[in-house]
Amino acid sequence: MSERQPGSDQWHPWDQGRPQDAPEPAPEHAAPEHADAEPPAEPTWAQTRPVPRTESTQPYQPISGSWAAVPGGPPPTPPQGDPPAERRRRGPGWGALVGATVAAGLIAGTTGGVVGGYLADGNGTTTRTGPSAAAPQPGAGATTRPEGSIANIAANALPSVVTLRIGGGSRGGATGSGWVYDDAGHVVTNNHVVSGVGSDKAVTVVLANGKQVEGTVVGTDASYDLAVVEVTGADLAPLPLGRSADVVVGDQVIAVGAPLGLDSTVTTGIVSALDRPVTPGGEDDQSFINAIQTDAAINPGNSGGPLLDMSGNVIGVNSAIAQVPGSSIGGPSGNIGVGFAIPSDQVATTVEQLIATGTAQHPVIGVYLDSTYDGEGVRIAEDGPGGEPAVNPGGPADKAGLEAGDVIVAFEGNPVTDDGELVVKIRARRVGDSVTLTIRRNGDERDVTMVLEGSD
Repeated sequence: MSERQPGSDQWHPWDQGRPQDAPEPAPEHAAPEHADAEPPAEPTWAQTRPVPRTESTQPYQPISGSWAAVPGGPPPTPPQGDPPAERRRRGPGWGALVGATVAAGLIAGTTGGVVGGYLADGNGTTTRTGPSAAAPQPGAGATTRPEGSIANIAANALPSVVTLRIGGGSRGGATGSGWVYDDAGHVVTNNHVVSGVGSDKAVTVVLANGKQVEGTVVGTDASYDLAVVEVTGADLAPLPLGRSADVVVGDQVIAVGAPLGLDSTVTTGIVSALDRPVTPGGEDDQSFINAIQTDAAINPGNSGGPLLDMSGNVIGVNSAIAQVPGSSIGGPSGNIGVGFAIPSDQVATTVEQLIATGTAQHPVIGVYLDSTYDGEGVRIAEDGPGGEPAVNPGGPADKAGLEAGDVIVAFEGNPVTDDGELVVKIRARRVGDSVTLTIRRNGDERDVTMVLEGSD
């Protein structure tokens, strides 16, 4: 089995700090790390061929780095169904999945955690507050600037946006961003922001007024790159959750977070594109995001922060950025105007599950995909790992009549060109949704409909 080699449009990651004694990353135009290893004897779930990549907006001291594939092809259909009008007004709608680990390069750059600590604290000292920490209040822009202006929206949103520190105190460790989801003190962030927490799941939460309180990770999901932290010691106001399904290209947006450790930073831009299939992460923590693309400045440390519309509603969670092709993996990196956010409709579904159970369920169709296939569409493998059937008996695909060797050429009428792209499109749906796939068998094409089921 071989994977397609990256072209000149490959983008380098920076979101994992590479140890000083680690080997130098692969040269430009080389296959991603792991691609030159001995291929598995059997196909894995939905392995992808490398395509243009993005970077996760990892905390300033990067702790989990990865490539993020942005498959080409038409955008997938937005998730069906209405998200909650406001958080926790309805139960889980469940997530989205084909069911897979995707082979992707895992290459790290280096950045300094000390700088991030000094930027956040000024003198590098830390003062932890007790349970009676005063919650931050809206700034002057909330009353001195017109309603709906960027200044007004930012002033009202900032008290609900926090900086998360994982390990190392003020002079080390990682920093990322988060925002208050509900009145129970749940804060939403990225999974990769909190992936380095210890067994106690403890996180230091820095409020917009500089006060520090304790937080505990209550749920994570690498597949959607989302996590929930429960904060104690401050009465924080939640941000209103918007509908990403209502977002259109060209809408103005506001990103809030702690880039490079600079707390309470506000940047603006527009929605550049919708439904971008983005797959950041490594083999063990691959994420599948049907992303909102934005040119609002997003940098290391913005991870987990909210992307707001011009009504102050959260329409996405900032998660990844692209890097200029050909730039040094170990060199400086940051915003080039191509950032990606997890849509709020997906956030609402997944976060409700994380709060309730600590984990999230993903839709599957129940097939193994052939990663060696290089033709049009994606092909179902002849056999699964260990001789298992490539089509799960009794699963959605089996019930719809799919067979080993069938080629899936379209999902809901939109062509699919890459295994990872198909995974993203399915994970953007919910368990119980009916979807239509176009398959090719012996030169003939036909549409089949199936009902997505939940992963174990």
